[in-house]
Amino acid sequence: MAVVIFVLAYALIISEKIHRTVVALAGAVLMILFGVLSQEMAISHIDFNTLGLLIGMMIIVNITSETGLFNYLAIWAAQKVKAKPIALLMALAGITMCCSALLDNVTTVLLTVPITFSITAQLKVDVKPFLIAQILASNIGGSATLIGDPPNIMIGSAVGLDFMSFITNLSAICFLIFIITALLIVLVYHKKLHTTEELKAKVMHLNARNQISNPKLLKKCLFVLVITISLFVMHSALHLQTATAALTGASLLMLITISTNEVMLTKVLSKVEWLAIFFFAGLFVLVGALVETGVINMLAAEAMKITQGNLTSTTMLVLWISAISSAFIDNIPFVATLIPLIKDMGAMGMTDLTPLWWALSLGACLGGNGTLIGASANVVVASMAAQRGQQISFIKFMMIAFPLMILSIIISSVYIYFRYL
Repeated sequence: MAVVIFVLAYALIISEKIHRTVVALAGAVLMILFGVLSQEMAISHIDFNTLGLLIGMMIIVNITSETGLFNYLAIWAAQKVKAKPIALLMALAGITMCCSALLDNVTTVLLTVPITFSITAQLKVDVKPFLIAQILASNIGGSATLIGDPPNIMIGSAVGLDFMSFITNLSAICFLIFIITALLIVLVYHKKLHTTEELKAKVMHLNARNQISNPKLLKKCLFVLVITISLFVMHSALHLQTATAALTGASLLMLITISTNEVMLTKVLSKVEWLAIFFFAGLFVLVGALVETGVINMLAAEAMKITQGNLTSTTMLVLWISAISSAFIDNIPFVATLIPLIKDMGAMGMTDLTPLWWALSLGACLGGNGTLIGASANVVVASMAAQRGQQISFIKFMMIAFPLMILSIIISSVYIYFRYL
């Protein structure tokens, strides 16, 4: 029953006949109605840390957007690359990748997507190639560090790998994958990445500083952003979840800016991407049903049997199974299932588990690029785009992103083989 409901829900999401949020919530309710999960079990599978992180950062971004900061950054970035759309796409994707490595990828896209919409509107170029590039860059950047993506946090915590271990083992290969991915996106979309000389000249003559409409509010927002980012960087040492860091920042910013302004409070909270929030809640329950019924565990265990304990075969299988699975289901429960399985393999005599951990990290994080619902950042960008009248098609995104994801896993396979095997 869990598999039937999950497959039906997925088919409807892909078909785009019904909005994905409605499908996810309806599927989650069916899991409870048919007795696959109790209501308490369903709620326990909802990752409230992810939802809290999203809501907190959305509130901070929504208040900050009132200052004109995003328009300022958009014009500044465009002028630095002389308003050339191809160079701008590479620059915005590069910024997204670097920020995703230091923050988490969802926070990064919440900050960069408004900038992208603003500058593409100024240049009158199609925003979708820019959004697709930023989705892929955010997941690639998130793969490079311990704090960039939740699977890495889980692996680091379970195995005792520190921040520098991820930097030294994954950052170089992630940078290479980013360069190749960005160049291929430019190759695919280069015909759309053109604007007129008049529009370029118009952007080059704009005064970026004039875009700052509320300097006093901006100072408060930047002050809170510094505190929030500091909490993200130190959250492990402080024993705080990332949601606590984000909601601390959001609460503080509302307290010092709009605590008595009910109209502004309503405006800020109404602009939270609630469709994305409820989609995640439903998706967590759908995947939780597969975890509780043993479907994910059974698939992972059967896959491990195929390799018969060979280190090279097992490493490649973990990499590819993680990537393909993470493209279609949330990578957090999948990684949670594989970590104890890999540890069990060590107990059964496989001496060097190092290649398996890096394979799991690269597969789970990069695999999220495969589809529009493969990673949190993808869903958030799609939701923000839809709110601005730009619908990103599941199928069209997959036609571009899935082959690029497969290429990134091929590159990862070569890297892991020659470095560790």
